[in-house]
Amino acid sequence: MKILKFSLLGLFIWAAFSCTSSSKEGKLEKLPYFDVKSFLDLEIGKLDSVTVIKTSAINGEEQTEEVVYSIQDWKEEFDYFYQADINIPSLASSYSTETISDYLVHRLLPDSKGKVKEIKVRYFQNYPASITFKMREENLFFFSATSGELYLNQSTGKVDHYLIETTQKVMFLKPTHIKISGLLK
Repeated sequence: MKILKFSLLGLFIWAAFSCTSSSKEGKLEKLPYFDVKSFLDLEIGKLDSVTVIKTSAINGEEQTEEVVYSIQDWKEEFDYFYQADINIPSLASSYSTETISDYLVHRLLPDSKGKVKEIKVRYFQNYPASITFKMREENLFFFSATSGELYLNQSTGKVDHYLIETTQKVMFLKPTHIKISGLLK
């Protein structure tokens, strides 16, 4: 009798987990805006152990180095791009979307609140060739403005170069300006 109970319990648990995972795999979620996160995950997968010439400047003090990044390092390097993804339920109707020539443009509506002000995706032969974004946050004590650009090489189909600039200002302190650029070999 105990074996039968354990068998039925095991069968029930297996059925419960198999139903949830298969329903998630079979259903594609429709997103209202360009899916920055999934696109980055796809492109970063192509960059494991790729060498990049990285230039970092903090308040004008510049440093250039040649580094090799793992996939996790690339995710950290492109963190601002991940933050620029606007596909969250609270922002579902906060952006206008328009197509201008070969650009897809999402802009924050005037009465909406969100730190991402604009995302532009340029397409070449139905695949993104570049992504740019502008973010801005401010309150009584803090101000931050960030922009990013990511370009793909059309012949290799991989990220070619990128640029991230941010300015942060905390009340009573001087602003900090950070600029990071990378050129992939």
